[in-house]
Amino acid sequence: MKRASIVSHGSRTLFRGLSLFLILAFSLALATTAAAQKKKKKDDTPPPASTDNTTAMPDEQRIDYLISEMMGAWQVGDIDKLHKCIADDISVVNGFWAPPVIGWDNYLADYKLQRSRIQQVRLDRTNTLIRLAGKFAWASYQWDFSAVVDGQPDTAQGQTTLVFEKRGGDWVVVHNHTSLVQASQPVTPANTTPAPSAKP
Repeated sequence: MKRASIVSHGSRTLFRGLSLFLILAFSLALATTAAAQKKKKKDDTPPPASTDNTTAMPDEQRIDYLISEMMGAWQVGDIDKLHKCIADDISVVNGFWAPPVIGWDNYLADYKLQRSRIQQVRLDRTNTLIRLAGKFAWASYQWDFSAVVDGQPDTAQGQTTLVFEKRGGDWVVVHNHTSLVQASQPVTPANTTPAPSAKP
């Protein structure tokens, strides 16, 4: 199975394997639970069994939060938090002509290979659209990526569609399709005639 990789394209390095999530690739809009943890009840009521502060949120907000949490984990290399967001049986559409990546173990191997080549990662998400259908949901968004890749500054843009399934009360990503949008090159018309030179 081919692994997604960073390949050279002219004088510029392009992220062709951005389909491996988030690079999959996605805003460092991680919400923090510190404020909620500081607010303690004054009575002796024990805290709820769940430490997940998102359970009271509507599903659409929970999914939006999950995307931010997953993208943040991807950027900083927090594998445990990343796995919490991604199903063991995930399928990921490859960024180039190759079979999809199937399963957490294969995804993790590709992620580690790719992540080891980049530093100073920034991944911003915009234009997120989330739709719910029973125990399934999908989200589409655009992203801007910047990092130092193999020692060279690099940027890329793309779009991602994630499919979620609600399992045991929690949403997890079961499918990821990420596309890299290549910058278009300006085209000069082929049949242009040079302007006449001015006479002195």
